[in-house]
Amino acid sequence: MRLLFPAAAVLAAAPALGLAQDLRGPEAFASLADPAERSAAIFTEMGKVLTHPRCLNCHPVEGGPTQGEAMEAHNPPVVRGPADLGAVGMACTTCHGGDNVAFTGSPGSIPGHQPWALAHVSMGWVGLGLGEICAQLKDPARNGGKDLEALHEHNARDGLVGWGWHPGEGREPAPGSQEIFGALTRAWIDSGAECPA
Repeated sequence: MRLLFPAAAVLAAAPALGLAQDLRGPEAFASLADPAERSAAIFTEMGKVLTHPRCLNCHPVEGGPTQGEAMEAHNPPVVRGPADLGAVGMACTTCHGGDNVAFTGSPGSIPGHQPWALAHVSMGWVGLGLGEICAQLKDPARNGGKDLEALHEHNARDGLVGWGWHPGEGREPAPGSQEIFGALTRAWIDSGAECPA
C-alpha cells in the first residue's frame, strides 16, 4: 500500500503536471530572457515526460515496478532483485522480451525492449517533486554516474527511454517524442541546467 500512495499522489496531480498534454519544444521558451528562469521552465516541460506513468512505472523509490496508467502493482507480483533485473529464477526477461508482444486473444500487449530492467533505486522518483527529480538527475551519485552530456545522450538516444513513446498496444505513450525530449534536455543544459523550485 505504501508503494501505491506516492504514485496515487503523482497521478492526482497529473493535470497540474501536464500529463496527457502535448510536449512543447525549446522554442516555446525563447521569450524568457532570464536564462535561469528559461532553464527551470524547460525542465518543468520535461517533467511532463518524467512524471508520466511510462517513466514512473520503472522508477519506483521502493519495491518493484508498477504497471499501467494507474500505476498498479505489477501483476504477477515481482521484486526488484539484486541487480534491478528481477529475482533469481524470475528475471524481468522471463516475461519481457526484446520487443512488445501483442496479446493474441484480447487487446493489449506485453512490453518489451532489450534490455528491460528497473531503474536503480538511486534513480527512483515516484512521489518526488520536479525540483527533487531535477536535483537527482544532475547528481552523478544518483543518476548512474552521468554528467550532463551523458544525461542528454541518455534522454535523446537511449532505446529504453525511447520505448516510452512506443509502449505497445494498450498503453498511452509519453507526451511528445524522444526527439523533442532530447531537444528540451539540450536546451535545459545549455541554459544552465537550473531546477524548478
